[in-house]
Amino acid sequence: MKILYFWLIFFQISFSQVNSPEIFRMRNLISQNQFDGLKSNSIGDIIQQEDTLLWLATGSGLSLLKDSVSFVKDSIGIFTLDSSIISSAPSKNFFGAVSALAVDKKSLLAAFATSDEDISTGNGIVYTTNSTGNSISWKYFYDELIDNVSDSIPTFAGKYFKSLPITAHQANVTYDAAIGEKYIWITSWAGGLRRYNIETAQNFWERIPLPEDGDIFLDTCDSSSYEIDTNEENKSLLKDYYLNPRDPQDGGNHNHKAFSVIAYSDTIWVGTANGINRGIIGAGKGCITWMHYTAANNGLSGGFVVDLALQRFKGKRIIWAATLQALDGEKNGVSFSMDDGETWHTTLIDERPYNITASDSMVFVGSKNGLWKTVVDSPMDIEKTWAKYINIKQALPIGSTGAYKMDEILTNEVVGVNYDKRPFFSSSSTLWIGTWDGLARSIGLSATNWKIYRARYDSNKSYAYPNPFSPYEHNIVNGEGYVHFNIDVKVSYVVKMDIFNFAMEPVFSKEFDRRNISTGSFKWNAKDNNGRIVDNGTYFIRIEYDQKIDWMKLIIIK
Repeated sequence: MKILYFWLIFFQISFSQVNSPEIFRMRNLISQNQFDGLKSNSIGDIIQQEDTLLWLATGSGLSLLKDSVSFVKDSIGIFTLDSSIISSAPSKNFFGAVSALAVDKKSLLAAFATSDEDISTGNGIVYTTNSTGNSISWKYFYDELIDNVSDSIPTFAGKYFKSLPITAHQANVTYDAAIGEKYIWITSWAGGLRRYNIETAQNFWERIPLPEDGDIFLDTCDSSSYEIDTNEENKSLLKDYYLNPRDPQDGGNHNHKAFSVIAYSDTIWVGTANGINRGIIGAGKGCITWMHYTAANNGLSGGFVVDLALQRFKGKRIIWAATLQALDGEKNGVSFSMDDGETWHTTLIDERPYNITASDSMVFVGSKNGLWKTVVDSPMDIEKTWAKYINIKQALPIGSTGAYKMDEILTNEVVGVNYDKRPFFSSSSTLWIGTWDGLARSIGLSATNWKIYRARYDSNKSYAYPNPFSPYEHNIVNGEGYVHFNIDVKVSYVVKMDIFNFAMEPVFSKEFDRRNISTGSFKWNAKDNNGRIVDNGTYFIRIEYDQKIDWMKLIIIK
């Protein structure tokens, strides 16, 4: 089996004042060219649309689950969309990883990104207003997401402001998106906050001025915020304002680097590299009045805001934020406000959150250490009332044989979460989680058992993945790294594994009992029988099952 290597854009945070995105190298994934099913084992986001569709942002395109069991082929590919039928799309490397995903009742937006060893690159956006239909028309944006060199005084809400033009797709990846009543909002590191007018449907993404780092308030609706500049053709410009996403030592503002966004009614919330911004959209041309909340002034756990979520419960509107350390004295954690930003509270301190989702009284947080859930109805008690799900393992009974179909997620990190209420499951509620090592669905909300979905593979072949393998980089669970073994066991209760070094000296032996519900997946942590990490080199794996023996070769590079 040929093992391919993919990259999913996921940005780790540099905990210093000079924040910059890094490329997060994805684990090795199994893939084939065209098939129905997942095309990537890296699942960055999971979003439900209406009562039938579940969209997945993966490391190799957009996937769709139409019911409870059937993944329909990569991406938008289910609707035969590819670069050849979109005249403005690049001819090659069209999709890539999905870096942002947003839906409303009938519309869907997906942003794509690619990367090399040095920098991430935005690869365009697709948007449709009929994603739930059988025939879908797509709109593609690429060059519309950057500025011309001369775009130093962009228009906004009928007036103007000064800004640094963003003229390249490099470091200009769309991290998040929200579809509102009138506008689509997108966020990016270099490109900041931009919006698209749904009503006019023009190929134009308007740049949005956010408060500068030191400002707690910016009113773009008040005429007194502007002045006539005789040097700029008497344009009405925002006073003493310059939109610049560079670092402060270069004259820029961390608050102009945008990462997360939610929108509802006339309100928009934006998370940046320097806090949270609440905007109230004015009538007419869409001016915005901003309030800027920071860790120093308002008690956020940290100033780097990588996700936002809205919870509606018992008549209250609660804003949740994944707030990471940006300066000394700040901490990773979750921040929330029950009064539209007037006061902020913190919880899950020292936990590194990735994704937050809420449904009625429940809030779920995907983090570096796993999946968390609130366990009481009162948000004010949240500091003491979080529970963490453990052991994302699959043990599905195989008829009445007494054996189980085994698997497990080999990572602690949960980067996508969805609470599924669609009417396809025997349980009234189902959890989906996205990880670097596959997709998992809980069997009931208690989640003591899971169904795990992976990229389609050739079940007739046995192989190890990732290969080459590093126990310090791949599939880290509770501090240990693991390599998967793909084998299709049909009969045997017990699978025997023996591992030899290049000289064919025995290194490690283990038996996997498929009748034991805690067995988990076929895996190895690169340790010998004495518990010592083995040396770099080539190893041979002998696996005996179903009255046959399979051999595979594994290269270990620490």
